Amino acid sequence: MKKKPSSPKTRKDPTQVGKVTLKNRRERTESSRRWLLRQLNDPYVQKAKQAGYRSRAAFKLKEIDQKFHLLKPGMTVIDLGAAPGGWTQVAIEKVVNPKVTGLVIAIDLQEMAPLAGATFLQGDFLDEDTYQYLLAKAPDHVDVVLSDMAAPACGMPDVDHLRIMALLEMVYEFCLVSLKPGGSMVAKVLRGGAEKELLHKLKKSFAKVVHFKPPASRQDSAEMYVVCLGFRN
Repeated sequence: MKKKPSSPKTRKDPTQVGKVTLKNRRERTESSRRWLLRQLNDPYVQKAKQAGYRSRAAFKLKEIDQKFHLLKPGMTVIDLGAAPGGWTQVAIEKVVNPKVTGLVIAIDLQEMAPLAGATFLQGDFLDEDTYQYLLAKAPDHVDVVLSDMAAPACGMPDVDHLRIMALLEMVYEFCLVSLKPGGSMVAKVLRGGAEKELLHKLKKSFAKVVHFKPPASRQDSAEMYVVCLGFRN
C-alpha cells in the first residue's frame, strides 16, 4: 500500500510568535481594536508592567538619559505634565538617593496618584501660584526640566505641529525663570523638530541643542524630543 505524500511543512512566522489576538470583535470599534492590539503586543508595555512603571513612556526617558546623562543623584528635577507618572518614577530612581538629597516635583493639570520620593502639584505650570510654590521648594532653581506633554491632536499634521511648538515655547519660557546655569531641558516635539525661530532661541540659551528619537518611541509615531544642555542664564 502506497503512503500518501506528506504535505510540506510550513514555517512559522517568527514575528507572529507570542502575539495576542482579539476574539470578540463586535464590542469594539476598528480604531479601538487597533489601539488595544498595539498595546497588548507592545514589548515596552509588557516591560513597563514587569518593572512596575506606570507607562511605557518611562523607557523613553531612560533611553534619553542613557545617551545624554542628564539625571544625577541629588539634583532637583521638575516633570511637567507628569501624569500618570512614568517619567517621574525614572527621575526618582536617578536623583533621589539616601546619601544625597534629591528633589523631584511633578506638575499636571490632572490628578496623579502619589509616588514616594516625589512632590506632586496639581495645576498649570505657568500660573504665578505654581512659580511661587517652586521658589519656596527650590529657591536655588532646578537642574532639569522634563516635558513629555503633547497638545491634543486634531489629525492635521500642520496644525498639530503648530500646537506642540506653542507648548514647547511655553516650556522654554518656564526654563528661563526656573533653570540653574548649566541646567538641562527635555521636551517632546513632532517630526520636523523645533521651528527655526524657536530653535534659534534654544541655541542662544543652551550650549547644546539636539533632536533625538529614543528606541522606545514607536517608529510610526511623529514624536521625537529636543534635548537642551548647558543652560546660559
